[in-house]
Amino acid sequence: MTSTTPRCEHEPCGQPLRITARRHARFCSPKCRAAAHRARRSVPAELTARPRWVRRTARKVPVTVGGAVASSTDASTWSTYRDAARSSAGVGLGFVLDGDGIVVLDLDHCVDGDQVAPWAQGVLDAAAGCWVERSAGGDGLHVWGRGALPGGAGRRLRLGAGTVEVYATGRYIAVTGQTFGDTPRRLGDLQHVIDSLL
Repeated sequence: MTSTTPRCEHEPCGQPLRITARRHARFCSPKCRAAAHRARRSVPAELTARPRWVRRTARKVPVTVGGAVASSTDASTWSTYRDAARSSAGVGLGFVLDGDGIVVLDLDHCVDGDQVAPWAQGVLDAAAGCWVERSAGGDGLHVWGRGALPGGAGRRLRLGAGTVEVYATGRYIAVTGQTFGDTPRRLGDLQHVIDSLL
């Protein structure tokens, strides 16, 4: 099987499409199609309204909607959410952070099933009111909100037994749209959480 074999666009699935699938098929089953559309509806409007979307490969390399290499610092390689969601380049979506006040806390390896590690639960409790999604790997979480990171550059911080990465600009974040728990579909204030971590 080559890398050009069409695959189901519902990110957790990613299975090759059946050889009998229609030429423009995007999902392996009605179940995956419905799940993918539910996930897209869960991405906050504050993100989908901005033309800062890219596609990404399985190795998390950002690509344009046409499949060329994209850059988190070159706006000419970004697109609208609608165009990125419709593209079949790569395996999923990504959102570019450009320093406009949207920040992400990336909590690595903190989820086992629906159980959250205690160090990560403390961050989630402090970030109540922010949208939280599962990471592409399935065992991490992204907390999306508003705030500023002194110096702008990303930071990687130890927190108890875990690691938190904080990003505000010059990066793109893989977006799954898989809302974790009953978190709201909006970007809340994260500044107090950022200040407490730094």
